[in-house]
Amino acid sequence: MKILHTADWHLGKRLDRFSRLEEQVSVMEEIIMIADEENVDLILIAGDLFDNFNPAVEAVELFYKTLKRLSQNGKRPVIAISGNHDSPNLINAPDPLAKECGIILIGHPKAEIAPFGTEYFKIINSKEGFIEIEIKNLDFPVRILHTPYANEIRLKEYFGENKEEEINKVLSQTWKNLADEFCDEAGINLLTAHLYMNKKGSVILEEPEGEKPIKIGNADLIYSDSIPEQIQYTALGHLHGFQNIGTKEKPVIYSSSPLCYSFSEAGQTKYISIINAEPGKAVSYEKIALKNGRTLVRKTFTSVEETVQWLQENPNTFIELTLESETFLTADERKLIYQSHNGIVHLIPKVKNRESGEKVSQEINLNQDIETLFKDYFKSKNNGQEANEELMNLFNEILNT
Repeated sequence: MKILHTADWHLGKRLDRFSRLEEQVSVMEEIIMIADEENVDLILIAGDLFDNFNPAVEAVELFYKTLKRLSQNGKRPVIAISGNHDSPNLINAPDPLAKECGIILIGHPKAEIAPFGTEYFKIINSKEGFIEIEIKNLDFPVRILHTPYANEIRLKEYFGENKEEEINKVLSQTWKNLADEFCDEAGINLLTAHLYMNKKGSVILEEPEGEKPIKIGNADLIYSDSIPEQIQYTALGHLHGFQNIGTKEKPVIYSSSPLCYSFSEAGQTKYISIINAEPGKAVSYEKIALKNGRTLVRKTFTSVEETVQWLQENPNTFIELTLESETFLTADERKLIYQSHNGIVHLIPKVKNRESGEKVSQEINLNQDIETLFKDYFKSKNNGQEANEELMNLFNEILNT
């Protein structure tokens, strides 16, 4: 069978003042096309479906339309769990209608999904944190251990007060009990979770810039050796870069977000994972690059002319722009730069340090007039750089208001 794994959609997310909804519509279309072209049998979405607990109407509409098309109106099971950006209750809310379309939405850890069936598949076993699915035209079942994100309150509720010591132990035991009860070699055995997971002893993986952090110290760090040996593939969400923290034989995959959502992700290629699985055998997987969406770029320039030329040559980008120069940008230079490109998220002027034999006096002569005092203050705070005429005109305008 074929499985598509994706995560961290963050529908409704903005980049500073810029909406990403148009790009999200395009990349959701791309994921749907890949699912259909690859003729996948099952889709796993590993959390952070939305960017916040109260997503905009447009984001919610895009979510439901995308899931319905991914499910091919009930022909293909789609399983989506909540992440740390999602409201579990919002994810659970449309459950009765979603099931009619072959969509299984799981908001809370240890949720138990009531057995149900469609013309094309049915849940034949269910327990807290587990479902077993029988899919038409497959002569073996699919077992899925599911663990949506749990906040601190839920972690204490489900995993005990001493969270730092208990979470790995309790999760490991919970998963092992389910795997021992249900996951033999006669079916496909999967785990999907929205957690901060890493291989024991490995370098700490960085959470995305601007992401709500899950890992605080080591309290919420789950180790991959907690995954039961019966599990053939683990579909994770939370980290935005594609990576396998498991082995080639038993992959533990962060599939990545579908778009670059912060400048810490600048230059990253985004992917979905397509898994080929058979009972009792090691899976294989292929990461397929997603092509839609603007590229995020961090660039540094030393002249306005060079900056404008690059901006005009690279229109389909969002850019964090640093401009190093001898003097501060004038209003006309800023206007020219912003007119050259519609995706400048940050413009960071950086005045170069000037070599000077002069030592800036650390004493302040309070008997000077206010304009000279301001010039001295500005110079002391900017590595000896003099305030330019435009800045002084603005200062005097404020002073005389």
